[in-house]
Amino acid sequence: MTRAQELFGELVRIMERLRAPGGCPWDRAQTHQSIKAYLIEEAYEVAEAIDEGNADELRKELGDVLLQVVFHAQMAREAGTFTLEDVIAHINEKMVRRHPHVFGSATADTPDEVLRNWARIKAEERKAEASDRSVLAGVPRALPALQRAHRLGEKAAHVGFDWADARAVLSKVHEELSELEAALHSESHDRAAQELGDLLFALASLARHLRLHAEDVLQRASDRFIARFRCVEEMLAARGIDAHTASPELWDQLWEEAKQLEAAKDSGFVGKLEPQGNEHPKPR
Repeated sequence: MTRAQELFGELVRIMERLRAPGGCPWDRAQTHQSIKAYLIEEAYEVAEAIDEGNADELRKELGDVLLQVVFHAQMAREAGTFTLEDVIAHINEKMVRRHPHVFGSATADTPDEVLRNWARIKAEERKAEASDRSVLAGVPRALPALQRAHRLGEKAAHVGFDWADARAVLSKVHEELSELEAALHSESHDRAAQELGDLLFALASLARHLRLHAEDVLQRASDRFIARFRCVEEMLAARGIDAHTASPELWDQLWEEAKQLEAAKDSGFVGKLEPQGNEHPKPR
């Protein structure tokens, strides 16, 4: 056995012990449903470690995800529904079956060719299993909305239902924005909600055509918002002004200054911007 196999076997035995009579009361009380949220949370923590480029945190968080897999498999074994061996055998078979260009005689020289083959094989699997045969099948509704829109667009694109390029999607974005403006003028809340949803879906498609993920792009925008907001809070504190009592005009003024400071930092000119008079001290 390799060291990895030994350690994996040890993890399985640890979980068996925790779930056994006389084990951990908390672990023994859990169900698939009760720990479902932990699996989702751990997956997000893996994503955060990747975004931060933190290899040590990634190592730890991948371990937490692996624990969740073993935990669910152990509960299933106890219930007699399936075993960890079944889980591993299934993914092994699927990976070989969906990579015929590696394990078989098919050819695929580009990532796009691989994706097209993957989509075709999945469709054949659904047909054989008499399950949902739609091209769009397999996209969980529980995904974050922007990520779900991205995956739906990807799947539709595999059969040619897509815009030609990013410029064509941008035209659609303008069209959806105009429809949203019309809905706002009509003061129809339901129509505005629908048009806003269409606009967000179009923006997710635009991100996809730019080889970006709308979810990641929005996360970075939220990070910038937080950084600028905290910067303004520091400038207000330096002036002895409570953020709750600052006027909208002052917020707007300092917000623009925070954006300038951010731009200067990004361009390497930190410290070279001068405050715009004594009434605009630099953030600490």
